[in-house]
Amino acid sequence: MRSWVLSIAAAGMLALPLFVPHGPAAAQTRHFSFGYDQPRTTGFGVAADIFAASLGKASHGTMVIDQFPGAQLGQEPQALQKIRTGDIDFLVTSTANAATLSPQSGVMSLHYLFKSEDHLAKCLADPAIASAMRALFDETVTGAHVLGLATLGLRDLYGRKEIRRVEDLRGLKIRVQATATEDAIFPGYGAQTVHMPFGSVYTSLQTGVVDMAENGVNVYMANKHYETAPVMSMTQHEANNSLVWVSDKVWAGLNEEQRGWVQAAADEVSRTQPARALALEAESQAKLAKIGVKFVTDVDKSGFVAAATPFQDKLAGDLGPHAVKILALIRAVQ
Repeated sequence: MRSWVLSIAAAGMLALPLFVPHGPAAAQTRHFSFGYDQPRTTGFGVAADIFAASLGKASHGTMVIDQFPGAQLGQEPQALQKIRTGDIDFLVTSTANAATLSPQSGVMSLHYLFKSEDHLAKCLADPAIASAMRALFDETVTGAHVLGLATLGLRDLYGRKEIRRVEDLRGLKIRVQATATEDAIFPGYGAQTVHMPFGSVYTSLQTGVVDMAENGVNVYMANKHYETAPVMSMTQHEANNSLVWVSDKVWAGLNEEQRGWVQAAADEVSRTQPARALALEAESQAKLAKIGVKFVTDVDKSGFVAAATPFQDKLAGDLGPHAVKILALIRAVQ
């Protein structure tokens, strides 16, 4: 009996290495949460995939990104608080919602600041603009650190009504992001602004709480907003820009080499994500047009531009010196 028990124990010991990780690589592997509030099929998912692949390669698989799309870790205002407390490791959010932490981030929401998709991509790749954005948050936000920039393209208006000129917006209720920029400029077009979490937009369009909303084409498609708002007017009034964040808790726990890997991964996002996100916009528009979504492509933007341009310098000045500097840097990009 005793020899039988010893034989079983010996067999268990022989089997143990098959179930217990061993070696330095296994001991050092760390998993990190990466949250965002859009589906993985959007430009946010593209950013997360690029970041994860770059970081995994640089770290030889010792730093692993676990993605949590679709607001699993909270919609952006809540997620921005969670990354500051260290409850989320990495995060992508819009620059507009980041204005809830640092109002000067609202400079990126100035209307008709970005002249085209090409101009937008050049601005996001500009090292001086990226550096100025990081400096803004380093000086005004505690608990989290901005690593780089990304985008979901340009924003357009959608609802049940065609918008062909600025006068068509008069009296309409439009769901906008909660920034001082939006609250100043949309009334300049004659519209009323309404704030609400992104997750409430579909139902609010359906029930008439708002007449219109605004976002990029791919986000509009991925969230099926076309079901309740089947007309998109291509106003391209502002950029749908994004930030890649890391919590200070994570950052403080990395050595210099690991920080270099993390920053390089974010730099790769800024370098390659915009082109892929803009391609998603075009692909999404083609798919939606095939199923009958109406796109108004001949919007007369002149009235919008005339109304919005005078706000740019005033709003940037009201927001603060970082906003003024970033505005000048973006204007300088040709």
